[in-house]
Amino acid sequence: MFVAATTQCYPHLTLDEAVEKLGDLEFSHIEIGVSESGNHLKPSLIRENFAEACSSVMSTRRLTVVGLGLDLEGEGEDYLNSFRKCCELAKACKIVTLTVESGEHGTPFNEEVERYKSLVAIAEQHGVRVAMRSTTGRLSADPDTVSVICGHVKGLGLSLDPSHYHYGNKVSPNYEKLVEYVHNVYLRDSTPESLQVRVGQGVIDFGKLTNLLSKEKYRRAVCVDIQPVDDPDIDHDGEIRKLRLLLESLVLV
Repeated sequence: MFVAATTQCYPHLTLDEAVEKLGDLEFSHIEIGVSESGNHLKPSLIRENFAEACSSVMSTRRLTVVGLGLDLEGEGEDYLNSFRKCCELAKACKIVTLTVESGEHGTPFNEEVERYKSLVAIAEQHGVRVAMRSTTGRLSADPDTVSVICGHVKGLGLSLDPSHYHYGNKVSPNYEKLVEYVHNVYLRDSTPESLQVRVGQGVIDFGKLTNLLSKEKYRRAVCVDIQPVDDPDIDHDGEIRKLRLLLESLVLV
């Protein structure tokens, strides 16, 4: 198990600037956000100029890219084609994990299962893993649904974001049973009222979580994902550094 950070900690910066920031904060592993509306890596670039996309991913100042966080537009074959190009990029750049969002609440269960079967089949052809991300307002917000989907789709994993199981719930659902499916982890501190609070002021038990992951022999990233907020009293860089140090003290035990 090792500590990483997503470039989405700095959504307002370019990819080069975000990578430089995370390097300055002494991270050695990163995930890159992929979104048409974002500032880092765009799906259209991956489709239309694969060589430039590869160059962007490989030019990370010696930081190891361990995952891509995908926010892909389109439906049907358009979506699958974009995903396929991301898998080709991951294979070319030796990236292991691709994270995708699950369907919104109301998406038919069978439709979601078939979509993930298609994604896993494509990912396996390129030697990469695919994981759904825990997100409020989507099917992955319910641990029971995640467990059933992962049980139906062999090879599908979970990018666990425990904040989305605490936020909005006075009594947090039990997500410990999902640890066996975890391919990636996103972390920040949270409360039932706020998705993100200062590190140490929330309810996320980082020590308990890392112990659960260790018992499952989890050997992949725990990824800092702290978004900038419009509050001059909060040191964004300092919060990211604080969580990195905390997590490193836990995973090295």
